[in-house]
Amino acid sequence: MNPKFVAVLNKKIESGKIMNALAHLNVGLINTYKDKDMGVINYTDGDEGSHFASKYPYIILKAENSNKIRTLRNALIEKKIPFTSFTSAMTIGGWEEQVARSKGTKEIDLEYYGVCMFGEKNELDELTKKFSLWN
Repeated sequence: MNPKFVAVLNKKIESGKIMNALAHLNVGLINTYKDKDMGVINYTDGDEGSHFASKYPYIILKAENSNKIRTLRNALIEKKIPFTSFTSAMTIGGWEEQVARSKGTKEIDLEYYGVCMFGEKNELDELTKKFSLWN
């Protein structure tokens, strides 16, 4: 098994909003797949302080727009690869309002900020080869 994490973020979204989206994507992915071994390790430093890290690579890529993320999301669904996505509907109000807003919006009308996935390196590399590194 040669897994990795990949986040693909919409380059059109301002930096503060995209960092917030990335944080939510990570929480969502870990929570959604908490029973899957995602390689999180706990280690201690010389003062016995506890630290957590992933033993798998984490790559952040950029998409030109929301539609590119939507297409990738659909491919992830088709291939049954664990992922989570974040949309503009998730940025306004509390979670109750966000859920209601999302429920009232057709998928084609959602503006995607990003998607985060976990899977085999070769499969994710193939799915994300058209995206460039976030820099």
